[in-house]
Amino acid sequence: MAAKQTERASGMGTAVLDSLPHPVLLVDSANKVRYANMASEEFLRSSVAFICRKEIEYFLPFGSPVLSLIDQVRVEQSGISEYRIDVSSPRLGKEKVVDVFAAPHAEQADWVVLQFLPKTAAEKLDRQLTHRNAARSVTGLAAMLAHEIKNPLSGIRGAAQLLEMSASAEDRALTQLIKDETDRIVHLVDRMEVFSDERPLEKDPVNIHSVLEQVRLSAQSGFGARVAFRELYDPSLPLVTGNRDQLVQVFLNLVKNAVESVDETDAPEITLTTGYRPGIHLSIPGAGERVALPIEICVRDNGPGVPDDLRGQIFDPFITTKTNGTGLGLALVAKIIGNHGGVVECENDGEGACFRILLPVHRAEIDSMADGATQGGAMRQAPVSGAQTQPAGANLAISGEIS
Repeated sequence: MAAKQTERASGMGTAVLDSLPHPVLLVDSANKVRYANMASEEFLRSSVAFICRKEIEYFLPFGSPVLSLIDQVRVEQSGISEYRIDVSSPRLGKEKVVDVFAAPHAEQADWVVLQFLPKTAAEKLDRQLTHRNAARSVTGLAAMLAHEIKNPLSGIRGAAQLLEMSASAEDRALTQLIKDETDRIVHLVDRMEVFSDERPLEKDPVNIHSVLEQVRLSAQSGFGARVAFRELYDPSLPLVTGNRDQLVQVFLNLVKNAVESVDETDAPEITLTTGYRPGIHLSIPGAGERVALPIEICVRDNGPGVPDDLRGQIFDPFITTKTNGTGLGLALVAKIIGNHGGVVECENDGEGACFRILLPVHRAEIDSMADGATQGGAMRQAPVSGAQTQPAGANLAISGEIS
């Protein structure tokens, strides 16, 4: 009887570990992996059976701090945590930064339990708060500039116009320069004034595919005429709650940046994808519940990508990779998406830059989906004509082309 209870408890313990979203490994005294939970398969890009035939060194980069951490746990016989360890390698992939918790096994003194905590969602949400705080600083600056700069600029431009009437041809070039430069400053201040608009956002149910189609058509008829566009949409995507005009502005800005980044690429290409990704939740200040952000929209390009030293600050005001850029476009993107209760992030995916936006589902649609679970149906966004689709929730693989 006791043996059966022990066996049952062991089985339940394994099931609990397999339910965890983070990789958990058990290595023996020779560093051979004796146990790996299900989350380890995705993290180590191997099956559990294969993982348990290898030493931990096989999966880690040469000289990884994880190996030193294991040795330290064996010596001190206590749990130790290390933060922000880079385990990137050709086998595990790029930009694999993790927190690692290591502890001695309860029964085998030289065996060590490892838990890896990938730095993804938590840091992503922290960055969003930073972007929003930076946008607030621009809000105060914009209000000051509108009052203290725009009015004097009007006087300067008016004076230049009066001088132009009696100036020689040679001097008119100088008065025209004064007018052009004052107009440029006014345009910059106008762009910054957008940050000071704190009026409540008018939101409606929005078909994000319709927004993306409008952006694509606008780009291909103008600044993106020489770029090939690919579209891969999830046909079952629910509606989002948002302001259509502002969402068009967001994606038009991202696509325009993508077009400029592939300017020197031999075969310039931009890919637009949508998908349903459950699992990301965000706590909204003042709200009593956590809001899910399952709607994922990506704008990818095959350009050189965003420099590593700028990627963490790319959404901050006045940060830009362009020679003549103002650094306000992506800051405005972060502000608008933040006002929609969403998250925006940037990463290099090996073939260029990828800007990923996560948005909440329209509230009425959530209720509709809940009813559909029992009645067999729910409203969905219709993909635009010509766009390629994948089954609901499928991992999006790029194929086909619209140019």
